[in-house]
Amino acid sequence: MEKVVRESRRHVVFVITSLDAGGAQAQVVRLAGALKQRGWKVSLVSMIPPRLYASELQGAGIFVETLHMRRKVPDPRGVLRLARLLKEWRPDVVHSHMVHANILVRVTRLLVPVPVLVCSIRSVYEGGRLREMLYRLTDPLCDLTTHVCRAGAERFVRVKAVSARRMRYIPNGVDTEIFRPDDAARVQMRAHLGVQDTFVWLAVGRLEPAKDYPTLLHAFEKVARHCSSIKLLLAGEGALRDILKKMVCQLHIEDRVTFLGARQDIPQLMNAADACVMSSAWEGLPNVLLEAHACGLPIVATDVGGNSEVVIDGETGFLVPPRQPEALAQAMRRMMALGTQQRARMGQAGRQHVLQNYNMERIVKQWEELYLDLCSRRNYQLQEKAP
Repeated sequence: MEKVVRESRRHVVFVITSLDAGGAQAQVVRLAGALKQRGWKVSLVSMIPPRLYASELQGAGIFVETLHMRRKVPDPRGVLRLARLLKEWRPDVVHSHMVHANILVRVTRLLVPVPVLVCSIRSVYEGGRLREMLYRLTDPLCDLTTHVCRAGAERFVRVKAVSARRMRYIPNGVDTEIFRPDDAARVQMRAHLGVQDTFVWLAVGRLEPAKDYPTLLHAFEKVARHCSSIKLLLAGEGALRDILKKMVCQLHIEDRVTFLGARQDIPQLMNAADACVMSSAWEGLPNVLLEAHACGLPIVATDVGGNSEVVIDGETGFLVPPRQPEALAQAMRRMMALGTQQRARMGQAGRQHVLQNYNMERIVKQWEELYLDLCSRRNYQLQEKAP
């Protein structure tokens, strides 16, 4: 017990590209809060001024700082600003997330001592060859790189962007008490949306190219041709909103598709839906799929990134190739044809899969054990070097 109390006073600093809407940001915020509750001192640095979460983090006693950088504008001063902060704070662990933050912290380590540096990659593809080359060149500056899905970890090792001995798989986690089946929420939300007697598909995610909503809309149009009682709810905001709305009109499905915008009631929406659908062209390990299964929803998704690690094809949902509207439409029709009880069994199997592998408490424990192990190794190395 003494060891846990003493080591729990360690200081971890998270560095992230931005604090905005997105799965990576949500995961970092949850991890930061959980570690704070476990007794860690936690600070967070956002390269770009925060748009979300800052008040929530500060209210939890987590210090939030920004490097005042601008999106898509390289600024070497960010290295100097981060170096000053780390020199002042002297953290035990620095943990960066997303490609820009990962490269920034590695370079900063050349200027200021960082006892332990962990970098997390959150997508199977983090850009083109230049970014992979930067990862390869700076790999020795990092103690450990983690990836949220096995497929991504294997790919980055295969292309030699990260050495195998410095790569570790640690997935995203989900709070299974917040995301859980809730019959009362289902009845209330379906009444609110006016979809009591309708089959409801739910898609959650940023309206951005990675999510490939055009494929989803074309697939949904094919399904809607032969089903009068069907609805597609799209929860999320993004740069493609106007383009997608125009496409919905061109496909003549405007009475079947509802753009919900950014929502704070995703658990309630998931309980209101009959199935979740994801059409992404590329992914890491989507929080949305974990959350949907945690709520007992069956899923139809594209077989990209770590999706097949969450959705067990034929058992908890169906997987299809990306960018193929007809294949996605067939899987959606197949899901609808199963019947209520079969879909419920799929959803229950999905929740059990999440409980066993992606429960947030389990994932936080993995991170804490990893940090403490790396700190212990660092202390041992220092003792070995001491005269």
